[in-house]
Amino acid sequence: MKPESITSSYRRWAPVYDLTFGQITHAGRRHATKVANASGGRVLEVGVGTGLALPYYKPDLDVTGIDFSEEMLQRARAKVTEENLGHVRELRQMDARALDFPDASFDIVVAMHLISVVPDPEQVMAEMARVCKPGGQILLVNHFARDEGWLAWLERKFAPFADYLGWHSNFPKDRVLGVQSLNVVEEKTLTALGLFTFLRMEKAA
Repeated sequence: MKPESITSSYRRWAPVYDLTFGQITHAGRRHATKVANASGGRVLEVGVGTGLALPYYKPDLDVTGIDFSEEMLQRARAKVTEENLGHVRELRQMDARALDFPDASFDIVVAMHLISVVPDPEQVMAEMARVCKPGGQILLVNHFARDEGWLAWLERKFAPFADYLGWHSNFPKDRVLGVQSLNVVEEKTLTALGLFTFLRMEKAA
């Protein structure tokens, strides 16, 4: 997707995101934060959106969130204040293709329902790997395209509307697997229809 399409799409989504897409993605959000909580350390959430996951991180974690959409971040900051989320260190507007953090800054990097939205997913994966410490983890939750069946047919039908919807319905999983320093150590299908997949990757020590 083009950056300008992302900006306009999420400007539309921001006021209603929590009550619409936020409900659909609840299972993935809870699972990813549960895994992060079990590991501990310093966490970066890429594509933090309206901050729906922030209350689920343990209070003893150190959480930083970034997002491309300032409208989404305004709502995330309000959640931090209203719910007194002291474990959230900062929320910053940033392009995930060029993360403004030093190498090996985080123990865990989380990206939920993001990688099929960004203009250059391969570059985003490379950046997430760069800022992750050796031996650290990258946790992804996303919808990936199916090869066959009626759901695969629907994915192809919705594909031309990606810029308007704000996500790619037929995004191939291979596009997140090209970083040599990352190894998939867990893959789990989430929800009854398998709409979303959880991937846990480890960065080579």
